[in-house]
Amino acid sequence: MQHSTALITNDAVILGLLLAILALVFKTSNSANPSLKKFYSIVPMLLLCYFLPSLLNTFGIVDGENSQLYYMASRYLLPACLILLTLSVDLKEIAKLGYKPLVMFFTATLGVIIGGPVAILITSAFNPELVGGAGPEAVWRGMTTVAGSWIGGGANQAAMYEVFKPSETLFGIMITVDIIVAEVWMVFLLIGIGKKDKIDRFFNADASSVQRLQEKMEHYGKRIARNPTTSDLMVMLGIAFAATGFSHFMADIIAPSIQTNAPELAKFSLTSKFFWLIVLATTIGVILSFTNVREYEGAGASKIGTIFIFILVATIGMKMDIRALGDHPGLFVVGGIWMLFHIVILVIVAKIIRAPYFFLAIGSKANIGGAASAPVLAAAFHPALAPVGVLLAVFGYVLGTYGAWLCGLLMQAIAPL
Repeated sequence: MQHSTALITNDAVILGLLLAILALVFKTSNSANPSLKKFYSIVPMLLLCYFLPSLLNTFGIVDGENSQLYYMASRYLLPACLILLTLSVDLKEIAKLGYKPLVMFFTATLGVIIGGPVAILITSAFNPELVGGAGPEAVWRGMTTVAGSWIGGGANQAAMYEVFKPSETLFGIMITVDIIVAEVWMVFLLIGIGKKDKIDRFFNADASSVQRLQEKMEHYGKRIARNPTTSDLMVMLGIAFAATGFSHFMADIIAPSIQTNAPELAKFSLTSKFFWLIVLATTIGVILSFTNVREYEGAGASKIGTIFIFILVATIGMKMDIRALGDHPGLFVVGGIWMLFHIVILVIVAKIIRAPYFFLAIGSKANIGGAASAPVLAAAFHPALAPVGVLLAVFGYVLGTYGAWLCGLLMQAIAPL
């Protein structure tokens, strides 16, 4: 860990600050005050949960890079919340959503794969030096790590770093481009939730299947709802963290075994411990949904899971530094063009197949954000829809490295020397 010049370096103090921010946002977002109601009708509550912690990092109050809170949240709270969110999932009802969620997911993946080369092609027409370079400093090499992150997640990004070997300096810049551009897109996705009916009318989409799933999950939750006892809470936490521990245990065995015996499977993220952690946790949650354990939803399983998600959101926000937008403006333009292509192709396909906005948003975020963001966005539509985001995000991890590798080869062929 590098020495930090931040005002606060104690993670216990930082965690207290983050939870205080979350408490303030939740309290004010549920206030009856007319001014606050109007404010939150424009600014999504979830956006503030990202943005306010980022100010702590931007102004040097905390150092998001040196803090271990994101690691804690992503390795412990994320798998626990995936289990709590999926233990009441109704796979039959999700299957009734039809083919459109998968079409939008694969469209989002294609948008990233093709969007990288298109961004280089467009940029090189007016500023070839911006996307040029040679050896480890070649910009296309750094962009492959963004592709890995935008199709799958951190594990896929690390895989691209190892495959294409950009310089550490370039890699650091691209991580910033990745985070900022992705979160700006997240802002627009969140704003779109408040306008989803208008967007669905624009797409001429039938969102009844989404509504049915939401209503059925709500009805099930109300039917089994009860006041949670201390025993209920302890059992739910025991299930979530015992399953998380088991997932870690198995991931520590499976990933190294595949790395040793079938290293060529690395391109599918199968040598990543984090990939197996997410897959195993999600699988355990789905298996539990076929047992009586699913009735703990009535005692608030998904609410506890949602709390864990928001702590994760705050730790992600804490890693962002808004000032970075001014450090390498040219590369942010490249990232913006790339993301714009991804968005345009999503809108075109959604219009053609008449997909609801929910499918567009989740298809995109299951790629650009993965398991850390897709359930968050799905839950912003309605908590009952979070499992849809979880399940699609798993596809992103599987496809991430292979898709990013293909994107990298295309960018290498197009990039100016």
